[in-house]
Amino acid sequence: MTQPLRDFSLEVFFSRWEFTARYNLGGSDAETISQKSLLELASPEDRAAFENLSLGYTETFGAPLLREAIAQTYDTAGPEHILCFAGAEEAIYTAMKVLLAPADHAIVVTPNYQAAETIPLSICAVTGVPLDPERNWDLDLERVQAALRPDTKLISINFPNNPTGKIIPRETLQGLVRLCRERGIWLFSDEVYRLIERDESLRLPQAVDVYERAISLNVMSKAYGLAGLRIGWLACKDRETLVRLERYKHFLSICNSAPSEVLARIALKSRERILARNRAIVRVNIAAYSRLFENHRDRFDWQEADGGCVAFIRYKGQDGVEEFTRRLVEETGVLFLPASIFRSDLCAVPADRLRIGFGRSHVQAGLSVLGEWLRQR
Repeated sequence: MTQPLRDFSLEVFFSRWEFTARYNLGGSDAETISQKSLLELASPEDRAAFENLSLGYTETFGAPLLREAIAQTYDTAGPEHILCFAGAEEAIYTAMKVLLAPADHAIVVTPNYQAAETIPLSICAVTGVPLDPERNWDLDLERVQAALRPDTKLISINFPNNPTGKIIPRETLQGLVRLCRERGIWLFSDEVYRLIERDESLRLPQAVDVYERAISLNVMSKAYGLAGLRIGWLACKDRETLVRLERYKHFLSICNSAPSEVLARIALKSRERILARNRAIVRVNIAAYSRLFENHRDRFDWQEADGGCVAFIRYKGQDGVEEFTRRLVEETGVLFLPASIFRSDLCAVPADRLRIGFGRSHVQAGLSVLGEWLRQR
């Protein structure tokens, strides 16, 4: 049975706190940069292209030069396999609306970014397969296989995972591809945190590079820290499906912002410098979290996430996660995200967890405030 779209819990919560909390330690993106700093990375030709840009409509698929730059981030996908969107959310919405019909069935890994389950649930039957918190959020392929039905059309995954930071082993991804290939199932892979891994050897290949019926999602917002550009994309090698996705976009944003397309192209050409900077920030912040949590083992179970800018850690205080995070932000301005934000309609999500973020430069200042507050209690 389908369900109406419920409120997006994360965005409702952030509408209250994201820009009022002094230290957003629940944010899921890497540190951003100014437009001036980004333009300093541009070649003379790209700088001139930005300054002389005509502010008319752009191509629905995305500017050709932008798609060329995006394609350089894949091993086998070309510009003809790329469709750009106004951020990742529009891409998720479009993909689920195009790929799924009421008679279909989808499988979604939990916990997740809420749109990954809420949108499919508004269309068709959906089964959740939970990551196992007692096994460092591992994914059990047998549970995925058990969830398969004759009408299963799509499996949706997200690694590095939001909110846990989990990266499954390469062998598990290969097993998922085998399951999908045997039945012709679409594999929708949210890869927005790829390229920020604790260890590069954990990095997974992008699904579109290893499976012919895969769709890979990425965006400038997370690993690159450029959420304000509102540029995301899907990579898909099935041309008929890509055209159907493009036709659906006609009813949404139609096309992307022309200035954002040029700025995204500049960033992608300088991606190694931007990503190296963001990885360095993450390493420093993780070390700071480790020092704090080491001193408060009675309150927190801390284990470094595999990748991305977030982790989903256990809070052991008697007051509980919801009360702890409420008092923390109200009394100190330090913001974490409680487990209730990640409630799933498909599977139980542990209620003793909170999401922390470590991609931004103000993390250490926020942890200093948090540490002092904890010492007084």
